[in-house]
Amino acid sequence: MNNRSFIIISIIIGIILQIIPMPSPVDLYRPDWLLLILIYWSMALPNRVSVGVAAFTGLVIDLLYGTSLGVHSFALSIPVYLVAANYQRLRNHSMLQQIMTILMLCVLYHLIVYWLQYWITGIEFSWLFLWPAVSSVLFWPWLFWLLRKFRRDLRVT
Repeated sequence: MNNRSFIIISIIIGIILQIIPMPSPVDLYRPDWLLLILIYWSMALPNRVSVGVAAFTGLVIDLLYGTSLGVHSFALSIPVYLVAANYQRLRNHSMLQQIMTILMLCVLYHLIVYWLQYWITGIEFSWLFLWPAVSSVLFWPWLFWLLRKFRRDLRVT
């Protein structure tokens, strides 16, 4: 397996985890798998995974969810841009600092999605939109460790 194929496979797994059907009570807390994976790769290899990949995968998510084209694309691109622009700083943060950064990026992602959906469809705001940010923070250390282990073992550069 070459370097790019593992990155692509991990992003495809993130898309699958993002759209896999779940019961309604559990779906409310679904972590933002795709955003977490894109954040990891843009922090680890910003020359390979950056805003363009985030925009493309956002369009794929828009097509799979049936939402207006560009909503998730734009919402994924902003946090990934912020990570890619500051990747050297974020690499040196402790895990607690990374968790706080991930929380802010996930909240930003959900607020952008809400804002765009509000302007398109007029949906009402609910604090329940932000629960996935909390669950994403809980999964970040494990996902970070797992992807870093595979990246080092497979020598993905």
